[in-house]
Amino acid sequence: MTSALIKQEALRLGFDACGICKAEFTGEHAVYLQKWIDNGYNGEMDYMKNNVEKRSNTRLLVENAKSVIVTALNYYPKKTQNPENPQFSYHAYGKDYHIVVKEKLKQLYEYINREIFPVTGRFFCDTAPLLEKYNAQKSGLGWIGKNTQLIIPGKGSFFFLGEIIIDKELDYDIPQTNKCGNCQKCVDACPVNALIAPFQLDARRCISYLTIEDKSELSRPLPNNIIYGCDICNKVCPHNQLATPTKIIEFHPSDQFLNLDKNAILAMDEKSFHKIFKDSPVKRIGLAHLKSAISK
Repeated sequence: MTSALIKQEALRLGFDACGICKAEFTGEHAVYLQKWIDNGYNGEMDYMKNNVEKRSNTRLLVENAKSVIVTALNYYPKKTQNPENPQFSYHAYGKDYHIVVKEKLKQLYEYINREIFPVTGRFFCDTAPLLEKYNAQKSGLGWIGKNTQLIIPGKGSFFFLGEIIIDKELDYDIPQTNKCGNCQKCVDACPVNALIAPFQLDARRCISYLTIEDKSELSRPLPNNIIYGCDICNKVCPHNQLATPTKIIEFHPSDQFLNLDKNAILAMDEKSFHKIFKDSPVKRIGLAHLKSAISK
């Protein structure tokens, strides 16, 4: 009943899915992570080398941790950009997801303490050394596809994940089995061959990495008019044919954003950049880096 109440409240707060797993060592996935780092696939994301022990063991993130509550929040847009304009990843269409998801997690955490039982814990949204997709799969939300994205059955992969780790035992969900089958449309569709094999992403080649994480000036033009992030491996996934537009108002793009063309971005100054992208994840890369993706 306790776990059911938590899930019910998560849905009431606007989350699209909620699952629960045991806080523990990740086993084989820890080996996978270390090999991924040893191969240099993390590129300049040196933070992935830090706290590897914590990434591999959720019990180390909260004292006496017992349970991981994993949530998913849909960001698939109803309106999209003109394909002739410079393209942004769907996750950057609206307000910074860190802000939106963490506020909902805070409310869920407070609900647990107020209505169920006192707990000690922490909540995260891409803000701690935590293997989010692994815990989401383990909690029964979906499976990690060949594009290394979490795929939720009947809903697709356009979701932000958030977690609450607490020091209380709960009922744990059953992990889902992988349902990619023989399909590898994501692998075949990647224009930069970042998916070097099914379930293997070399971030150094990935368009999202090049436009967001890599701080050096881009040395070549990017395909499909892309200047921030990339959704190609998600868009071609058959499971995203079932994706429905988000109900979260904060993720709805403004008309000003949707109408940004090449000339408007190149003419943009710092003041207008910060005005348009005030609460957007785009602001972290800066105007100069954004323009460099267009000018090549």
